[in-house]
Amino acid sequence: MPNGLESESRKLLGRLRDTMAEEAAGQARLDKITHLTADSMGSEVCSIYLFRDENTLELCATQGLKPESVHETRMKLGEGLVGRVARTGQLINTADAPSERGFRYMPETGEEIYSSFLGVPIQRLGEKLGVLVVQSKEARRFTDDEIYALEVVAMVLAEMTELGAFVGEGAALKARHTRPVMLRGTTGQEGAAMGHVWLHEPRVVVTKLVADDPESESRRLRDAVDKLRISVDEILAGAGEDGEQVQVLEAYRMFANSKGWLRRMEEDIARGLSAEAAVEKEQSTARARMEQVTDAYLRERLHDLDDLSNRLLRILTGQGKETGSEMPENPILIARNIGPGELLEYGRNLRGIVLEEGSVGSHAAIVARALAIPLVVHAERIINEALNGDRIMIDGDQGIVHLRPDESVASAFRDKLAMQAQALERYVSIRDVPCVSACGQRVELFMNAGLMADLPSLASSGAEGVGLFRTELQFLVRNKMPTRTELAALYARVLDAAQGRRVVFRTLDIGSDKVLPYMKPQDEPNPALGWRAIRVGLDKPGVMRMQLQALLRAAKGRPLSLMFPFVAQCDEFTRAKAEIDKALARERKLGHVLPERLEVGAMLETPSLAYASKRFFDEVQFLSVGGNDLKQFFFAADRENELVRRRYDTLNVSFLTFLENIVDRCEASGTQLSFCGEDAGRPIEAVCLAAIGFRALSMRPASVGPVKSLILRTDLRALRKVIHAVRDAGEQSVRQAVMEHLRGAD
Repeated sequence: MPNGLESESRKLLGRLRDTMAEEAAGQARLDKITHLTADSMGSEVCSIYLFRDENTLELCATQGLKPESVHETRMKLGEGLVGRVARTGQLINTADAPSERGFRYMPETGEEIYSSFLGVPIQRLGEKLGVLVVQSKEARRFTDDEIYALEVVAMVLAEMTELGAFVGEGAALKARHTRPVMLRGTTGQEGAAMGHVWLHEPRVVVTKLVADDPESESRRLRDAVDKLRISVDEILAGAGEDGEQVQVLEAYRMFANSKGWLRRMEEDIARGLSAEAAVEKEQSTARARMEQVTDAYLRERLHDLDDLSNRLLRILTGQGKETGSEMPENPILIARNIGPGELLEYGRNLRGIVLEEGSVGSHAAIVARALAIPLVVHAERIINEALNGDRIMIDGDQGIVHLRPDESVASAFRDKLAMQAQALERYVSIRDVPCVSACGQRVELFMNAGLMADLPSLASSGAEGVGLFRTELQFLVRNKMPTRTELAALYARVLDAAQGRRVVFRTLDIGSDKVLPYMKPQDEPNPALGWRAIRVGLDKPGVMRMQLQALLRAAKGRPLSLMFPFVAQCDEFTRAKAEIDKALARERKLGHVLPERLEVGAMLETPSLAYASKRFFDEVQFLSVGGNDLKQFFFAADRENELVRRRYDTLNVSFLTFLENIVDRCEASGTQLSFCGEDAGRPIEAVCLAAIGFRALSMRPASVGPVKSLILRTDLRALRKVIHAVRDAGEQSVRQAVMEHLRGAD
């Protein structure tokens, strides 16, 4: 850049800094910025368009267009050249605006006399805030240096918006982070909660945008980059020999040592930006590129660069996770994503969790279910929108988040929570009542668990035992494999806490979405159908043997029930059962006390197992239908894919008929049968499962009361006739007929 232009760029930044420091109303600040920018660039027009809502831009300040059009001219996202810049996040530079594709003439602005147009997005770390435009009568394309200058102004505008610089009497905008926001995500764990935001990683706020001493800022940047490189090298040194992890960290180190990355930031500092602002400008550019890239590998590398920029900003600003602020009352955790170990550190202090990414089958979702904490995933923009301490309400049933809700929404939400609390009080009165339907059918209700923290819910929920204890959680939350002694002590404490009630331990169910931190991940095209659960256990039997020995020792002579996950064919169960026989023989030889009674079962999660030979049904002592996996395989619909997962209903006639066939086979062989999964905890689905013959259901503790309440009032024989009648009539789902029948019965 020529020295004269560099000097003008620095002068403009200095004037912008002075404008930020002035005591002025928001509108006055915006007006001054348009004047400064137009004068500096020698253009007749400078205009600032900001988003009023997600889809509407408003002209909020201008130098050169008609003043009366300010706050009157609005356009939709994608409408006109300004709307196109906002939608794509890409600049438009044209000498002949009227001939440009998508041009829209705004007569109230008087812009018809201006030919040249340069529009750049106002955005901060991927969040689009508006568009900055300069126009001139002369038909010309703006130079690279002019484009750079306007991009820097746009960045400063974005930061000033974040800092609330345009708030005040007559302001163009309402204060950021003060407006009510409703976000739609995906249900990760049902339930509702209200409380206050607690950010897992508080956002770095850059308050110093402009610097007078480029050499000093450049030294600050280089010192921070050196610290970053050292920290990356230390992480890499601790990675061991895990090839996959080392490969990722090597890419990380490559970015940290990139001369181009550092050079671009130093160039920005030379033009007048502070070190922090230069880093954030580069980060915003990477975020904008990330939105345009479809290649998964390139997106992951840009994500690495984004993460490195965050680390660098924290070094420069000193704004780490430990901000000194105290966790608010009734905290609701907000994070982009979070691992199971970090989530368990928060424990039951949390009232709810909202993730910007995540999935319904992620480790975080598994832990949230175990802790019975409402969880919403895929809540886009929550990180940018939320501040520590903000009031927040999450509806895990609907996948909706209300941030800083107005009083009408808050009142309705409080009413919902009050109704739920009243319902829970009603369920307390039936907690110790046996679950017997109106027609005299006994149905056993069990709870699912995976942590010691779940066990206190066993007595308070009214559950008769634990129908599924997920043993993998204790493996997922550690950085190394637990020992046999540690596992035996844990399983013994679980049995102690159950106080004689039946606990069914599911052996290690890893693979697919559940990859152990110390286990090399498999690069599989479809992990849900890949190397997981019993398949891993049989191919790598060392861990299975160690876990079986730990379970046998934990029983200490008491009855023990265990089952193998994801069994697809008879031979897998036979081989797994042979491992139990070996473990029993070894424990007997060592003189250890054996379980008083040992029940060995399997989870039926694949349609193939429903058609296994009679020998399998005679051999297995009990079966637990894993409804979550079985349904996705039955309908060929990935339960983590929002495009398809809600299209297939548990009360579909074909699925109920399939389940009824399993019930018939188990009755014929005298095999115990239960249903485990989310559907077991939904009262309508649960009562239908009981009607077609399931006499044991396992669910989250909070669902036991509602399910029992409905079963107690329902004639299961009459409901079964309704289900069969709908099937005979050729209908696709029994849901509507069942609902009408139950309403009529009440």
